[in-house]
Amino acid sequence: MRAVLQEEWGDPETMRLAEIDRPEPAFGEVLVRVVAAGVNPVDYYTARGLAYNRMLGLPFVHGWDVAGVVEQVGYGTTRFRPGDRVFGMPWFPRAAGAYAEYVTAPARHFARMPGELTFTQAAALPLAGLTAWQMLVDTARIEPGRRVLVTAAAGGVGHLAVQIARSFGAQVIGTASAAKHPFVKALGADEVVDYTTTDVATAVRDADVVIQMFGGDAALKALECLRPGGILVNAQDAWTPGMAERAAELGVRASGFLVEPDHAGLEALAELVRKDGLKVHVDSELPLERAVEAHRLVGSGRTTGKVVLTVGDPA
Repeated sequence: MRAVLQEEWGDPETMRLAEIDRPEPAFGEVLVRVVAAGVNPVDYYTARGLAYNRMLGLPFVHGWDVAGVVEQVGYGTTRFRPGDRVFGMPWFPRAAGAYAEYVTAPARHFARMPGELTFTQAAALPLAGLTAWQMLVDTARIEPGRRVLVTAAAGGVGHLAVQIARSFGAQVIGTASAAKHPFVKALGADEVVDYTTTDVATAVRDADVVIQMFGGDAALKALECLRPGGILVNAQDAWTPGMAERAAELGVRASGFLVEPDHAGLEALAELVRKDGLKVHVDSELPLERAVEAHRLVGSGRTTGKVVLTVGDPA
């Protein structure tokens, strides 16, 4: 089968399209024929020897976001049958091999695709959607009426976090460059702050929850946006030096975060698609053989929503 291999750490050009053996499902697993694979910032940074590469051994097949069709089920698997359309984020942060024609993983790493989404949209949802869901629901324990600040609100995680927070009845403030304000407003944000011209920590001082996409000094500064007792959940850098001490000084909480496979979360996202019209915005759709270009796009940090690779025929 065709797959995108990483054989050395480096720039996107270090990836290559190769022919490898098709995997076989073990007990409790499913073999999924991949129709589309989402591309995430973590993919780009992992290729460069950053992020979670310590979990991976070279060579490995890239990617975690999958949308496809169940081809075969392993012994003991009753959740799916061949022909079922599924989406998921298998194995993260261990290698899942989503940039390939076939993927195997435990059945509980997948959920049934909502019929309202195309395969491309479904492939864009798992990692970003589960990140937003687990940050807001599992970690921040979001409730109606809470004031939620979502940084990078036009990005892959951010544009979903805005919608999820709104579905829980929260008041949502997003940060984005001026050109992306209409997009973020259309998602349901009550306010949008231009982080390129405005000090966000001055403009927002009373948030109950901050969904923070960046670590370092930006995360430390974002603590000032919280009201006493509020919580910042940091998607990227769990161990920013001085974070705990600064949070204690301000009387707020700070939590690191790492997304994990979760079929219940996927099913909750599918329900939001069906009942609340959760929208998955795809910035760019490229064929598997253009994975290098897809990584360059994601690495630029300028995309709106997600980048997706098309892999196989939906039929």
